[in-house]
Amino acid sequence: MNRIDRLTAILTHLQSKRTVRAAELAERFNVSLRTIYRDVRSLEEAGVPIIGEAGQGYSLVEGYRLPPIMFSREEALAMLVAEKLVEKNVDEQSSRFFKEAMIKIKAVLKSTEKDLLVEVQDTIKVLKFNPSHVPTRSSKAFQIILRAISEKKVLDAGYMTFDPERKSERKLEPLGLFHSFEQWYLLAFCRLRSDYRTFRLDRFSKLQITESFYSTSHHPSLQTYLDKVASEQKLHQILLEVPDNSIKYFSSSKYNHGFVSEEKGEGKTYMTFMNSSIEGFVRWIISMGDVAKVKEPPEIRDRLDQLLEEIRLMQHTGQLAKADKDGLCR
Repeated sequence: MNRIDRLTAILTHLQSKRTVRAAELAERFNVSLRTIYRDVRSLEEAGVPIIGEAGQGYSLVEGYRLPPIMFSREEALAMLVAEKLVEKNVDEQSSRFFKEAMIKIKAVLKSTEKDLLVEVQDTIKVLKFNPSHVPTRSSKAFQIILRAISEKKVLDAGYMTFDPERKSERKLEPLGLFHSFEQWYLLAFCRLRSDYRTFRLDRFSKLQITESFYSTSHHPSLQTYLDKVASEQKLHQILLEVPDNSIKYFSSSKYNHGFVSEEKGEGKTYMTFMNSSIEGFVRWIISMGDVAKVKEPPEIRDRLDQLLEEIRLMQHTGQLAKADKDGLCR
């Protein structure tokens, strides 16, 4: 990048945040701090009103060259979510171009929106994302939660648990959103349980922002909590043997079940998974039972055999019941 392009890019970057550190600019443009100091001085000499605060960084006078097109608070948050998803869904070069575009977009935001994005950017994570999965219905829960997080307000929620299915009313202190296994989840401190819980967004029957505020000072960050859960979770290493002509059946879903690596053999592929739920993995792999052989661990094979026997008995019982109903078993 030549110096003219870098000066223009620095000016754009300065408009994307309230304050930008010299080290951040040096890292982005892969130049020395001395070069950044010299470039900033050149911009100042050209009439750009840059404010330099010792130990804080550089900022522009409010309103300088602010374009007339403004983004709403909701639009700014939606762009942040899109940025998180793009990071997991495109190639490295496209992701880099998108990030550059996002910096230009952020440059037109008001200071309050810039501060909002900086504040909530670490409360949104995309752990696993399957681009072939398209949500079947829209939900207002996402924007409601983002607003509650940004305003530090308690949520009044109605929630349906999965197993057993049970409705409950809860007061939640929302801490972050993360995407994994084709679903969005909320991490929140549940006042009903007096503990941290994760909630699937599509299971909320009611979600309202209250006027009660909460403090995040005593709560862990989203990343800290996810790291803690990952370290405490017992993972099972699973090895599958799959014929090469059947690998295609695993391509769209393997990452949702802990796929780690694969090794090519003669006409077959050995796939390694790390998964915390034997039951969940067995119920997925049973649909591939004719093309996948479980090599280890034996617990997977045993539960697979047991589940197949349960299915056989259920089908047999159903056939007998139908025959009895039709008068064939008299």
